[in-house]
Amino acid sequence: MSDEYGENPDAPQIAKRILIGDPLTSEQADHQLLPKKMALPIFASDALSSVAYGPQEMLMTLALGGLAFLTFAPWVAACVVVLLVVVVLSYRQLIKAYPSGGGDYEVASKNLGEIPGVVVAAALLVDYILTVSVSIASGVDNIISAVPQLDPLRVELAVGFVILIVIVNLRGVREASTVFAIPTYLFIGSVGLMIVTGLVRTLLGDAPIAESAAYQIQGEHLADAAIILLVLRAFSSGCSALTGVEAVSNGVQAFRAPKIRNAQLTLVMMGSIAALLFAGLTAMGLITNVHYAENACDLVGFDCSQPQPSVMAQIAAATFGAGSFPFFVIQAVTACVLLLAANTAFNGFPLLGAVLARDGYAPKSLNTRGDRLVFSNGMIVLGVAAIIVLVVFQANLTTLIQLYIIGVFVSFSLGQIGMVRHWKRMLKPDSGVSASDRQSAKVGLVINTIGATLTVFVLVIVTITKFTHGAYLVFIAIPVLAFLMMGVKRYYRDVEHEIAVDDVTHFGAQGDVALVLVNKLQKPVVKAVEYAVAAKHRKTLAIHVAVSAEDASALQKEWHDHLMPIPLVIVESPYRSFAQPVAGFIKKYREKHGSSVVTVYLPQYIVGHWWESFLHNRRARRMANQLMLVHGVSITLVPWLLDSSELIYGRRSRPLPGQERAGRPVVVNGRRAHRPEGPPSEG
Repeated sequence: MSDEYGENPDAPQIAKRILIGDPLTSEQADHQLLPKKMALPIFASDALSSVAYGPQEMLMTLALGGLAFLTFAPWVAACVVVLLVVVVLSYRQLIKAYPSGGGDYEVASKNLGEIPGVVVAAALLVDYILTVSVSIASGVDNIISAVPQLDPLRVELAVGFVILIVIVNLRGVREASTVFAIPTYLFIGSVGLMIVTGLVRTLLGDAPIAESAAYQIQGEHLADAAIILLVLRAFSSGCSALTGVEAVSNGVQAFRAPKIRNAQLTLVMMGSIAALLFAGLTAMGLITNVHYAENACDLVGFDCSQPQPSVMAQIAAATFGAGSFPFFVIQAVTACVLLLAANTAFNGFPLLGAVLARDGYAPKSLNTRGDRLVFSNGMIVLGVAAIIVLVVFQANLTTLIQLYIIGVFVSFSLGQIGMVRHWKRMLKPDSGVSASDRQSAKVGLVINTIGATLTVFVLVIVTITKFTHGAYLVFIAIPVLAFLMMGVKRYYRDVEHEIAVDDVTHFGAQGDVALVLVNKLQKPVVKAVEYAVAAKHRKTLAIHVAVSAEDASALQKEWHDHLMPIPLVIVESPYRSFAQPVAGFIKKYREKHGSSVVTVYLPQYIVGHWWESFLHNRRARRMANQLMLVHGVSITLVPWLLDSSELIYGRRSRPLPGQERAGRPVVVNGRRAHRPEGPPSEG
């Protein structure tokens, strides 16, 4: 197996190709763009999968007050659906106005200022991390509902699934969409069939009944104010079904042309399906009389040493029968789509990271595309962050979901407020927009004003009801991340100012000297000397830092015996340092000969084993790092390939450059090779 340059790749490269595939050229970028049918599973998996745990969290929260509180469920679900419709309509306007892919971050930055924009970006980044964590934890929860014996491996399963999804996404957007399309559409179809079957059975007088209907729940005695807070908390938990809506606005550039229209249609399809499934599952939960408690021991008569089956599992068991083929299909596709919901974040996070890197708020490496034309660094960062969260919170869905949706509603609110200002600016008399655009702006203003009002209201509710349940951690994380991003921006700005070209820069140094650093006279040093001589500097010297008079004398004799073509200078080092004496020599040379440009040649071993790096080059690296701090000094590393480097390059050490021309015997791998006749080296 050879690469495009005809050399043998090493084992890590082979493994990389097997995992993520062969590299794609930049010209193939257009072929990676997504049609609507493939974009839906990529960008909508988070929003669609939220309906698998949104109703569960809503019913569980209401049950804290007792079974009587479940009568509030239809009204709470209706409010969630209305809010979802408003948010979808609002984001259709945002996609039309800002199709570049910046989403809420771009809207807030351009209309509200730098700080709100950075806060939105920080909130979205935190939310994407939590999206992966919650989706994976929920998927594992559904797997354990079907196979309770896997409960002790909850964290290990969660971490394994994150790694698997990272690898699939690193293979590229098109391949990921192909992998994720089948389970996403199977989820929509199977859950839709389950809802229709349950409703038909109910209409025929054979309503399915969940097994947990026989268990009572020990509810709390609540005051009037606490009742209101509990209902609002249930509403905020149900609002988790809105997460992922913003992902389409961040990924407009991933769609095929016409990008805006395709993105808007995908958003509408996603919102419609999510609303229908959320309403249907809520209705089925009430029809089957599912009882789901935050603490399993609150279910009177239930063996709380066993994990509770999820609401989805209970509805499927009641509708099709526990252990039936449709039951396991529902569980399998639900677990798959919940796990794959993390994929939405693996598209949104890297795209947003690239935009932030382009604007200077994140490391520039996040704006670099990998072999498969995806922002692979962003994907890896997201995967590592999600794994840390899952391990810290032990992949506990009930705990993680308390941290969820705070970030997304911060971005919703600021994004919608930014859109209101955008439309108001267009409606000013001096804006110069056409009559049709003004009419469109009026419609957008109405929609986004409603969206801003509702999302701010929900943000307040979510903050109040979830703050003491762990959401305070998100309110700490968002400002800290925003502060770090502002710091990165300031750093890049200062560096740009420092390195900007100005009119006081002068060209033309007075001299040119090359220094070859010599410890012992060995082949790598001879090769460095050959390179320095071939570069034809005005003056070339060999420098030996002497920490021992005996070693210096031996080197001088050896240098003379081998007829080396450049003079050897001995620099004393009474304190056994190396870089400082060389820097002192350079300073004295310049005082005597003028402001010379100095090139320092350093031999460096190229090794094949990781452990060899601890045995070689340590002094060379230290000297290079210290001498680079000396003004006017450049470092040239001269590589010498040890035999072990064939593990990387597939070849052994080359003959010394200039050996044949210098009239010296050519020795390769310890054997004397034939030397063709030719003139001696001029050097």
